[in-house]
Amino acid sequence: MAPRDQVASPSPRSSTFQHDVTQHPTPRSLSVVESIYSQSQDSEWSDSTAASSIDDSRPSRSLRPGIYVPTVTFFHAVSEDLDLPTISQHAVRLAKAGIAGLTTQGSNGEAVHLTHQERKLVTKATRNALDGAGFHAMPIIVGCGSQSTRETIELCREAMTSGGDYALVLPPSYYKGMYKADSLIEFFEEVAEASPIPILIYNYPGAVSGIDMDSDVIIKLAKHPNIVGCKLTCGNTGKLGRIASSVDAVTPSHAGSGFMCMGGSADFTLQTLVVGGSGIICGLGNIAPQACVKVIELYAQGNMEAAKKLQAVVARGDWAAISGGIVGTKSALESYYGYGGFARKPLPRPSKADAIKHASGFKELVELEKSLA
Repeated sequence: MAPRDQVASPSPRSSTFQHDVTQHPTPRSLSVVESIYSQSQDSEWSDSTAASSIDDSRPSRSLRPGIYVPTVTFFHAVSEDLDLPTISQHAVRLAKAGIAGLTTQGSNGEAVHLTHQERKLVTKATRNALDGAGFHAMPIIVGCGSQSTRETIELCREAMTSGGDYALVLPPSYYKGMYKADSLIEFFEEVAEASPIPILIYNYPGAVSGIDMDSDVIIKLAKHPNIVGCKLTCGNTGKLGRIASSVDAVTPSHAGSGFMCMGGSADFTLQTLVVGGSGIICGLGNIAPQACVKVIELYAQGNMEAAKKLQAVVARGDWAAISGGIVGTKSALESYYGYGGFARKPLPRPSKADAIKHASGFKELVELEKSLA
C-alpha cells in the first residue's frame, strides 16, 4: 500500500464528548498540576518541557478507525541490546500493510524490560523509519504507564520528544489496596492535564493486578479534553458498547465526537465494530497485519458473511498469540518471516519443539496473510 501523507480525519460534531484529535494541544499557561510536575531532577527535562511549548510546529497526525499494532521490540541475540535496524524494518512492513497506526512501549514491546533511554530510542527509530518510507501521517501511540503520577507524566513528555503523538496509559496498581475511590480518576486527570500529548486510557486487568475500570469511570474521564480514547483489553464488549454509545465514538462510517473506543485483541474485532467501536490495538498485527485490516474493510463494505469467516480465522490465530505471549509471537516471526529473535531474560527462549508448536498455531493465519499480499 502506498504511503498516506494526507489522512482524512473525523470532523467532530457538537457533542458533550467533542474531541479534536487532528491537532496536538496548543501551548497554554501551565496549570497547577503541570507546574508541580514540570520540576525534575533530570536536567533533560528543561529540554522536553520546552519542547511542549513549540508543539504547534509538529505534524498533526490524526487517529482514525482501523487497526493499530503494538510493535515488537527486537534485541540482538547475545548482548540483548536493541536491534534498531530490525525495529525500523518491522515498522515499515506493518505500515505497508494498511494499518492505521503503530504503538510502541506496549506489552508486545516489552516496555517493562526497557530503560527510559531505550524507550526513547525505540520510538524515535520507529518515527524515523515511517518518515523515511513516506508514512509521515501515520500516528504513533506510546505506552506511558507507570506506578507514579510523576513518572507517567515524565514518560508522556519523553514520548512526545521522541516522536510519539499519543500516550497509552495503564492505571497504577502496585499500591491498589491503599487507593481511595477517586484515586484512579485523579491519576488520569492529573496525567491528562500535564501531558503534552493526548492520552488514551488502557484497561488491561491482567497487567495491573486485576484493576478493571468500569464504563462509568471511563465515560467520566472521557470528558477531559486531553483524553481522546481508550483501549479495552478486558474483552468486555458490553462495556465497550456502553462507552462507545455514551461518548459518540468515531467508527468506520461515523465521525462522531472523535473519541476512539478501541478493543484490545484481534479476536473480537468484528464484535467491537458491531457495538460501535473504533477499531483494535492488537498484537496479532505483528504476524498478520493485512488479515486484521481485512476484517475491518469487509465490515465497512457491509460484507458481514465474509467478515465473519475471516474473523474466525483471525480469532484462531489470536489464540496462538495469547497463549504463547511475546515469546510465541517472536518465535513465529522468526519461523515465518526470518526475524524475531528472543525476548529479554528472564523470559525463556523457546526450544525447537516450542518453536514448532508456536509456528503451528499461526499456520492457518499466515497462509491467509500471504494470500492477501
